[in-house]
Amino acid sequence: MRTLLDTLGEIGRALWAHKLRSFLTMFGIAWGVGSLLLLVGVGEGFRSGNRREMSTLGNDVMFIFPGRAPSVEGSFVGMRQYYLTQQDYLDIATQAPAVERVSPVLQRSDIQAVSDYTSTNGQVAGVTPNYNLIRYMPIASGRWLNLDDEQQKLPVLVLGDEARRILFPHEEAVGSYVLLNGVRFQVIGILQRIGHGQNNDFNLRMFLPYFTMRDLFPAEKVGETLNAISYINYQPRNRAQHERAQVEVHRIVARNHHFDWRNEDSFDEWDSVQSFDMVLKIFTVMDWFLGSVGLITLGLGAIGVINIMLVTVSERTHEIGVRKALGATRRNILLQFTLEGALLTLVSGSIGIGGAALLTHLLRGLPAPEGFDPPKIVAWSAIIAVGALALAGTAAGLYPARKAAMLEPVEALRQE
Repeated sequence: MRTLLDTLGEIGRALWAHKLRSFLTMFGIAWGVGSLLLLVGVGEGFRSGNRREMSTLGNDVMFIFPGRAPSVEGSFVGMRQYYLTQQDYLDIATQAPAVERVSPVLQRSDIQAVSDYTSTNGQVAGVTPNYNLIRYMPIASGRWLNLDDEQQKLPVLVLGDEARRILFPHEEAVGSYVLLNGVRFQVIGILQRIGHGQNNDFNLRMFLPYFTMRDLFPAEKVGETLNAISYINYQPRNRAQHERAQVEVHRIVARNHHFDWRNEDSFDEWDSVQSFDMVLKIFTVMDWFLGSVGLITLGLGAIGVINIMLVTVSERTHEIGVRKALGATRRNILLQFTLEGALLTLVSGSIGIGGAALLTHLLRGLPAPEGFDPPKIVAWSAIIAVGALALAGTAAGLYPARKAAMLEPVEALRQE
């Protein structure tokens, strides 16, 4: 124990004797470690911010919209418009085993909404009660649509946060009434605000029971199509079945509208599962790239430590000779210089990790741009940093230490 304390004391005196050189070396290591953690942390903040933004859609949400199909089945020349219908929704609900939930959406933006205080032309959507299980629909007050509302075709509605703010400024909305094109509806619920910034489209919506919407405000500009709907939202039973669910929906829609389901150009759709997986791949590549940049920076700092330790050995050759002449063994010399390199990298790395943690903590108090979360320390990047530090410290001290230990006392004493 005494020998170890003496060795640490000698290391401290040696580092203090060259304060500027030691500081610059430690700064390089600290900068490398901090850069690694911050770069990966920024990428992770971007990833989590986009994950949060996409979660406002709902979990594993898939959309299918009206599309264009060949005018003659089997032909690829000449396209005709087709519209999704209530029958498509019912068939998907009963004939697509890979689909967990499905809801039709019938929406219009030409309906005038009038309250006791003001009026607006908001977007009105008719949906089934399970729509809030497919999409992210957090209730701020009141309740969501239920089966009684649907089956009895009740004149009730749920307001988005922005629609509530416009129609009932500073007033209680739940239990109040709104006229939609002259028809009286009771407000039964208010949604929480979804998203932030200028993204108010969803918050401006008003939601009615689907059958109430169909009977009072049917779809317009759909030709002779009966019970046309705007689009369909559905969910697979799990993420692994999303492609199977998509194929089942394609088969049903193509059968009902008389075209080949294998013609991908006939479908207008959006798959949040596929989109989210693609975004995650991009973020993973970004993490690896940013982490590589940080590791290169850390490696440059480690090279600086090796260089400094080699210079130190060269400068202290005479001292090494004296110590060996007085009885110090190669093991003693090896231990001293190995510990010196390890201590230099350990202290520097700790400063870098602490600085990165402090900076990320301070950034959490600042407003983040839309789609971004504040950077965060990622566990795997910290583990890599610690492992790289251990490797760098050993390499930085071991080679110069071995060179010092191999010096013969007589040769070392000859050098000044």
